[in-house]
Amino acid sequence: MTTTRDLENLLKQSIDGDMDAFERLYHATSSKLFGIVLRILKNRAQSEDALQDIYVRIWQKAADFEPGRASIITWMSTIARNRAIDIVRRQKPEVDADDAEIETIASEVSIFDEVVLASEVRQLDLCMSGLEDDRQEMVKLAYLEGWSRAELAERFAQPVGTIKTWLHRSLRQLKECLGS
Repeated sequence: MTTTRDLENLLKQSIDGDMDAFERLYHATSSKLFGIVLRILKNRAQSEDALQDIYVRIWQKAADFEPGRASIITWMSTIARNRAIDIVRRQKPEVDADDAEIETIASEVSIFDEVVLASEVRQLDLCMSGLEDDRQEMVKLAYLEGWSRAELAERFAQPVGTIKTWLHRSLRQLKECLGS
């Protein structure tokens, strides 16, 4: 397991030109950053390409990292997220007013679909409220924000094994509540 301090040391060594340290930093963080990018871009090949660019940016901006302002993984995640958002924005074609109106009408969801979706969201909210407060937060951080078990362990001051068990139990409880 790589700690925040380990990651900071690897980044510091990278600033000094240590390619091996940068490679270890990549291996320790790439799956998390890939998850963030994939969630935004929703395309595996495009996310893989973006990840390469993200690590080039991390290499170039390594000297800008300030440990007191944010954790290194937060800093790296912000770079990844911003790059993915830039890609999404760049891909959206300019649309004139008529095309925008047509696209709005074509993409409208039926009232039936809205009712079904609202019902599912309410059911999920109801099931989430059945979890203890810290378990609700943990599930949201893990599955919506992409936090690793190690980050959760640090945040909740628990061993990684305990976090794994809590997440497993929470997901089982949600699955039972949702009836699937």
